[in-house]
Amino acid sequence: MKNLIIVESPAKAKTIKNFLNSDFEVIASKGHIRDLPKSHFGIKIEQGEFIPEYKIDKDHKDIVAKITSLAKKAKVTYIATDEDREGEAIGFHITQAIGRDVESFPRIVFHEITKTAINNALKSPRNIDMDKVNAQQARRLLDRIVGFKLSGLISSKINRGLSAGRVQSAALKIIVDREREIRAFVPVEYYTIDALFSGGIQAELAVYEGEKLKKQGITDKKLAQSMLEELKKSSYQVGEILKKTKKSPTPPPFMTSTLQQSASSLLGYSPSRTMSIAQKLYEGVETNKGVMGVITYMRTDSLHIAQEAQESAREKILSDFGKEYLPPKPKNYATKSKNAQEAHEAIRPTDVAFTPQIAKAYLKPDELRVYTLIYHRFLASQMVDAVFESQSITFVCAKGVFKASGRKLIFDGYYKLLGSEDKDKLLPDLMPESPIKLEEIQSNQHTTEPPARYSEASLIKTLEGLGIGRPSTYAPTVSLLQNREYIIVEKKQIFAQESAFKVVEMLEVYFNEIVDAKFSASMEDKLDDIAQNKADWQKVLIEFYEPFMQKITDGKLHIPSQKVIVPTGEFCPQCGKELVKRSGKYGEFVACSGYPKCKYIQPQESPQTPVEEGGELCEKCGKPMVKKRGRNGEFIACSGYPECKNTKSLKNPSGKAQVSLEVKCPECGGDILLRKSRRGAFYGCGNYPQCNFISNHEPIEKKCPECGYMMAQRTYRGKNICECIKCKHRIEM
Repeated sequence: MKNLIIVESPAKAKTIKNFLNSDFEVIASKGHIRDLPKSHFGIKIEQGEFIPEYKIDKDHKDIVAKITSLAKKAKVTYIATDEDREGEAIGFHITQAIGRDVESFPRIVFHEITKTAINNALKSPRNIDMDKVNAQQARRLLDRIVGFKLSGLISSKINRGLSAGRVQSAALKIIVDREREIRAFVPVEYYTIDALFSGGIQAELAVYEGEKLKKQGITDKKLAQSMLEELKKSSYQVGEILKKTKKSPTPPPFMTSTLQQSASSLLGYSPSRTMSIAQKLYEGVETNKGVMGVITYMRTDSLHIAQEAQESAREKILSDFGKEYLPPKPKNYATKSKNAQEAHEAIRPTDVAFTPQIAKAYLKPDELRVYTLIYHRFLASQMVDAVFESQSITFVCAKGVFKASGRKLIFDGYYKLLGSEDKDKLLPDLMPESPIKLEEIQSNQHTTEPPARYSEASLIKTLEGLGIGRPSTYAPTVSLLQNREYIIVEKKQIFAQESAFKVVEMLEVYFNEIVDAKFSASMEDKLDDIAQNKADWQKVLIEFYEPFMQKITDGKLHIPSQKVIVPTGEFCPQCGKELVKRSGKYGEFVACSGYPKCKYIQPQESPQTPVEEGGELCEKCGKPMVKKRGRNGEFIACSGYPECKNTKSLKNPSGKAQVSLEVKCPECGGDILLRKSRRGAFYGCGNYPQCNFISNHEPIEKKCPECGYMMAQRTYRGKNICECIKCKHRIEM
């Protein structure tokens, strides 16, 4: 008779099985085996108590039958799902689905999937934590109540297909508010006066006639010009010289939010992609020591590091970098989140001996990039601080004071591992009160910039700072907003769509608590209290439900419809009722006013305009070519459609999904083309498949000074750079 271990992921099951002998059988539930039904509300409310109607979905019926059969035969059945609330709830639902008491299943948890961690967990099982289970149930029911009831109301009042949610709507308001700021922004012109002193020292006017200039500079052009003329006539001497030594503290190891932010900024990965890769690294990949999890659990808001991990990191630092890079004692970091579970760990490699250099032979490219990010960040967190000397010199005349700043790296510390984009800006050694020559002076015009749109990384940082959501919800929230087409992400910027404004405007007036960040954060605190046995989950639900449902009832009666319905004067060919123009999720359309009894929708023709007067003719039938708009934007098509279906790309009239850059391939000399595939745009050699040259960034006619290969232009940490396609050597543009 074998022991049975139940996990949620097949990959995790496969990894664990490698560490155990034949006395154990490991099976995966493949996620949640029970959930609320998709077709209806699925929550009964009887005498103030919420009773969820959990159902086993058809995709899990076979696996539930198999688990039930194995559990009956097993000597001991262990629940080994993930250590967070979601994992606790999955374990609970497994026990209920196979008809056994919760207490009859020992629960084991581990922060990493390694042989040592698995064996230690088996030595110290516990019971399923029903407080965590109830916290997850409360979250699930809250989200169903808001999503089901409020989404239906919004669809009836604005447009079908729109939705709202407890976390998604609070996040959406943050995005919409930023878009409102940008739209309302009025640019202001201002002027700075910049000087160049002998020795190549650049300085900016900081004080004029005893008054410190504002950050926005001088807003009057004439005043700036008169100040410039006065300063040109002045003679200058060196004023105050200040030098300070500053430390650049080591960054803490990653937790969920900071990993997602860094992967977005440095690798260009979306939060969902980052978490998918991290999940694989946690559950198990091939290594030089066999299949094992190479990082600790990736959904965490803790910065705690196990003592053994700190010790192994310190040994690695001493071996690779020397004692000057090793602090006197291990570094510990305070977790900002007041509800973070310190029993959990930060995200770190499970074995520092599995270096990125070794991992390169085993991991896929995207897995290696994320693993390297985690590995280097963890090791850097245990190194010494970097040390800089900041420098400040003033240049004084009768009318004003110019200020120049510089800094130099004295000791690189953790930069030895992570590298630094900061360049030394050294100022020459000068003597106070010594004269200095003004080489050049000019007034420069500037314009204030609107606040930047959120990126996925900065949105997650904001959500975390406001206490909206938890580590497991950041990536799904951003993905949901995209799937609902409330936002689009272009060039790492989040743009709110008009549907987002409509929904947020309605919620602000009638359901302000749903989009209020403080309310959302306080609800997260209540869920944390449930998990810590400080609050009753049924009481939390009823306190929210009763006033919320009263608002839903009032809203059905009093919220005016925002649907746009315009009579067309035409009549339905199916039932004879008048056709009306409606506004839907995908724009305007014409349909029968008898909906929902009559579902007739008038076929829409793509808007078309001639390419140009006396312009191109179709080479297939000779009719004029016209511009049309489809789901992928504008294109050129024959006006004889549907008889003639000839089409061409508007940007590339040759009809091919590729455009020449007039740059030669470094490998075969062929033309580099901008090409498109179902996975997006890329740059490749036109001689494919004979030549397989490919680049994700736009190649340019510039050779790398290090290896002589072709370079590409891209943006890195907000700067325009040239990067070698081969050796990755970077040069600022």
